[in-house]
Amino acid sequence: MSHVIFPCPSSRNYTGISEFYLMGFSEELELQPLVFGLFLSMYLVTVFGNLLIILAVSSDPHLHTPMYFFLTNLSFVDICFTSTTVPKMLQNIQTQSKVITYARCLTQMYFFILFTGLDIFLLTVMAYDRFVAICHPLRYTVIMNPWLCALLVLVSWVVSVLYSLLQTSMVLQLSFCTEVEIPHFFCELNQMIQLACSDTFLNNMVMYLATVLLAGGPFFGILYSYSQIVSSIHRISSAQGKYKAFSTCASHLSVVSLFYCTGLGVYLSSAATQSSHSSAVASVIYTVVTPMLNPFIYSLRNRDIKEALMRFSGMPALKGPIVLGLKKCP
Repeated sequence: MSHVIFPCPSSRNYTGISEFYLMGFSEELELQPLVFGLFLSMYLVTVFGNLLIILAVSSDPHLHTPMYFFLTNLSFVDICFTSTTVPKMLQNIQTQSKVITYARCLTQMYFFILFTGLDIFLLTVMAYDRFVAICHPLRYTVIMNPWLCALLVLVSWVVSVLYSLLQTSMVLQLSFCTEVEIPHFFCELNQMIQLACSDTFLNNMVMYLATVLLAGGPFFGILYSYSQIVSSIHRISSAQGKYKAFSTCASHLSVVSLFYCTGLGVYLSSAATQSSHSSAVASVIYTVVTPMLNPFIYSLRNRDIKEALMRFSGMPALKGPIVLGLKKCP
């Protein structure tokens, strides 16, 4: 593949290029149909699975509770999160073209940062919801009132939008000269900064500081919430009650661990290794696999969601009382 070499500009806000090349995972043509089929399947499962959760919860008045309100928001964000990266990759494989324009690359990066932040904040809000439900059950409906629930989601959106705008505007000030190949399947912030030929010290400082504050802060908030939950569970006298209370939160902890371990691992390891392939593979976990597992881990094992899906599809509901989502985690 031949590329046009541009002289490095003297002006900081002039890029010198109009497009990048997303290199993806493999350049072997015989593997492209396999990669295309795999990612198309995961994308369709993600979209339809999360969409079913949104429709089921919205159509069932029994599920109009804070827990399921946050779950529907998470499902919507996961659909948008995956749609930011996967369709473009599928298009590139189908057309056998790795080109993405400069403007579209920045747009993709903006929305990727936005929905990553929303995922983090919503996972934290859901942990807080479980903390209040298990540790303060008598005050749950008073604390988690509709106004507070809406405010928590609104703040999550505002902070994510502002941070994404900050990072995108800082990347706009960078110059890109001779290197236009992105060793990834989407325009990822860290990769974009590494490709720049101008000074990236401020960009790196803001990126790593934001990782500590906007990812590490919520993570410790989740740890604190669950430390209090575990303490409350230990005070339950029945062994069966302890197991039931803890098992209802295990799914949320699994997704949090998967998301944080892979997400932080990608950013922290990038400073110590030159292997971009390993970073791309790890990125698949938190950009594709985790949103795909959301309907299964959070909801399909939940009796309330199962019955809501049956009612939504016109099937007869399961027999037995419906347990409202006030005292169990998705």
